[in-house]
Formats: sequence, C-alpha cells, structure tokens
Amino acid sequence: MDYTKLGSTGLDISRICLGCMSFGVPERGNHEWTLDEDASRPLIRQALEAGINFFDTAYVYSDGTSEEIVGRALREFADRDQIVLATKVHGRIRPGPNGAGLSRKAILAELDASLRRLGVDYVDLYQIHRWDDRTPIAETMQALHDAVRAGKVRYLGASSMYAWQFAKAQYLAERHGWTPFVTMQNHYNLLYREEEREMLPLCADLGVGAIPWSPLARGRLTRDWDASSARSETDEFGKTLYLDSDRQIVERVAEVASARGVPRAQVALAWVLRNPVVSAPIVGVTKASHLSDAVAALDVSLTDDEVDALESGYQPHPIAGFR
Repeated sequence: MDYTKLGSTGLDISRICLGCMSFGVPERGNHEWTLDEDASRPLIRQALEAGINFFDTAYVYSDGTSEEIVGRALREFADRDQIVLATKVHGRIRPGPNGAGLSRKAILAELDASLRRLGVDYVDLYQIHRWDDRTPIAETMQALHDAVRAGKVRYLGASSMYAWQFAKAQYLAERHGWTPFVTMQNHYNLLYREEEREMLPLCADLGVGAIPWSPLARGRLTRDWDASSARSETDEFGKTLYLDSDRQIVERVAEVASARGVPRAQVALAWVLRNPVVSAPIVGVTKASHLSDAVAALDVSLTDDEVDALESGYQPHPIAGFR
C-alpha cells in the first residue's frame, strides 16, 4: 500500500479510501445491494490487511447501520490510532424538524449520535455531505469549529458543491479564526470531469486534498455499457449522473485494459490517481475482487497515449451530484 498526506495536513492516509456505503442492514435503507454485517466484515478485514487505513461512511448510509457495522469491525480488527475514520452530516436521518441539515443543533446532535454508533470518542474527518441552502454557512462553520475544539473531530471536510460556495466557507473560516476544510469529497471520474473547471484548481490553490466519490462511475467504467448490476438496476440517483455519449469512454477504458491485460477498474482508478490534487479516491466494494483491483491500480502507470485515448472523447456534462 502507498501512503500520502491528506491534502496539506500532516495526516498519513492510504492512497485508497474504503467507501462504506455498501455496508449496512439492507432493510434499513433504500439500497437493496448493501451487505449485511456478516458479509461486510471480511471485506473490512481484507482492506486492513491490504494496508488501507482510511474509511469513509455517513450517518445516512442504511439509516446509521453502516456506522455501526464499520465501528464494530474496526474496534475488533484495528488499532484506533492507526485508522483514519471519516463520516458525514447533512442528510435526513429522522423525520421532523432538525432531523437534517447543517444547523448548529443538527451538527452537534448528529455528531454525538455518529460517535455512539461508531463506538469512538472522536472522528478523524467530519464532512458536510452537501451544502445547506437553509442554514447560514457561518453558523455551520462555527459549529464545526466548536466540534474540533471539543476534541470530537480532528479535521473537517466538505463534499460536492459549487466552487464559490467552498471558497466562501473557507474565507469565513479564515476571517473568524475557525477551522477550515482540508478535504473536498467531490464527484470525479472519467465520465464526469466538470470538477476540473473550477473546484479542483481551487483545491490545488488552497492545499485541499480531493477524495473523489464514485471514481468508477458507480461501476459503469468496469463493465460494458449495456451491462447492468444489482446496484445499477435500483440506484435512482446514479441514473441521473451520466449520459449516453459516455459509452465511447467506457469502450476506450475496455480497449486500454484489454491491451494491458488488466481489469478495467484498474485503468479507471489509475486515471483518477494520477491527478496530483487527488489524495485518495473513495472506492466502494461488494466483492473481494473489487478491493484487489483497487489496490492493484496503484501500480498502473498510464502512458501519455493511453491518457489521450481515455480523455479525448469527453463531452461537457450538466452539473450532477450536488443534491
């Protein structure tokens, strides 16, 4: 396993982050493809044995059961001081007022709830899952700063939003002496490169580490365009992210992978990893081979000709993934 610093921080992370949305009680969420605890634990152990120390979950994943499963497994299999544990806040976790969003009340209450589910005293990276139009960002940033000062959070991160929103949040943090964001978890892969226009250059300028979600485009880059999976058949959000014109890029990934004699996932991940702003792509897995391919991608160095072939068919996309 290769390790790097998380953005411009001193925190050491594995170059692959294990995304934990695929772990949870299937009946407790809207993801029929999630793995229950018995099926999840071997994959978490495999990740640790491969040297992965960076784990990302969220309180909305399977109604909080992802946090519970991941927390129990890491307590049993790993040394807490060697693990970088990340979770997120924003989405609706319960009905009624204050059951979602980024108000001070919601952040502080849901952080405590996440800590209980994870079975830890602190999280290494606490992220706002999306932008909250109904709460002043100053209120959010101050509440997050207070969570850091209380010792419940080590670092702060954000996820998909407009670059101007991210810049505003960082400006307010600097102006008031609050803790800034050190990561941006954004939607970035060969099929969706709109983040290259503003967000990734902003992250590079600010020293923020990108930890992209869906680096394999929800599996689209790993199989033929017309092929399906249990996830793709039920993933309504995923159906909004990509265009029919993306087929040609999927085909080029297949061509490069075939010429190299490696799985397509390794080629697609290697392309994401070569971007110097990317600290670690977040890879979700449901099979042992998914993890093996992710780790193997670290040893794939694409040539300039291969990169040109993979990138040349890209067409601009509508902004997707911010909600």
